[in-house]
Amino acid sequence: MLSIAPMMGLTDRHERFFLRLITRHALLYTEMITANALIYGDVSRLLQHDPREQPVSLQIGGSDPELLSQSALIAEKYGYTEINLNIGCPSDRVQMGKFGACLMAEPGLVAECVAAMRSVVSMEVTVKTRIGIDHHDDYEFFQAFVEKVSKSGCQTFIIHARKALLNGLSPKQNREIPPLNYEVVRRLKADFPELKIILNGGIKSLEQASLQLDGVDGVMIGRAAYENPYMLVEADRLFYGKNALVKSRREIFESYLHYVEEQLLLGVALSRMTRHVLGLYQGCRGAGAYRRYLSEHCFQPGVGIDTLYAALSRVEDSPGNSA
Repeated sequence: MLSIAPMMGLTDRHERFFLRLITRHALLYTEMITANALIYGDVSRLLQHDPREQPVSLQIGGSDPELLSQSALIAEKYGYTEINLNIGCPSDRVQMGKFGACLMAEPGLVAECVAAMRSVVSMEVTVKTRIGIDHHDDYEFFQAFVEKVSKSGCQTFIIHARKALLNGLSPKQNREIPPLNYEVVRRLKADFPELKIILNGGIKSLEQASLQLDGVDGVMIGRAAYENPYMLVEADRLFYGKNALVKSRREIFESYLHYVEEQLLLGVALSRMTRHVLGLYQGCRGAGAYRRYLSEHCFQPGVGIDTLYAALSRVEDSPGNSA
């Protein structure tokens, strides 16, 4: 299977709708939403999504089993496919809230959180984690964590194949500096063949993703898919055996325009939607002019759909851009 990673500030509902125009079957994820936000915040604003985005997993952050179980119930009512517990984010803000990667040091608590959510919902509860944290980076530590959590009923682990350093590195550095170790993830699958193990981290293309499928159950792609979304155009054929017609970039763009028109009528700012299509023409002639036009004009007050057509005109006459 193929999935697109949850990314803060990126995988909002507009991005997910856009990606769904490119791949019908890859599993999509929300940005991480905290349990506190769901319990005490504007639930409709946080969880509202278009049914055409499905399948979508809600990623949640938290460490209080009761709050997480309440959040899971809310998520199920909003129709999400699964709920995913974040045990991988290393940011200072997340650590202050006592969730994310720091919870790898408390497998018993993570197991309680998973069990609490599973006890109240019928949808699957999954965990996204790292292969270790700080000096807890030996395989035995990682194996024991997964074993403990899996006994609470979690059957799917999405594993970023780097350890997290909780002090001294930014979240961006934590995505780049700790070395990747795919073999640890494959070893885990060999030790727990009954679990579904999804490999994440450093995947830049569908070709690379397909090569990594040997020894795991699926692959998750992150920022590479956001920066160059058209890379996913063959995803349904390669990963799901679906022979759907491959859309051109222009066809995808024009389909998204219909969605943008709908959202503009609902009062959504154009810039909130157009930022997600900046990478659609990556590698094509005129792509720079297209991106500049969108970046310079879509934040202006009162702009509408004509702005997107104007941006499209910067690339549509270039040979080879139809696909």
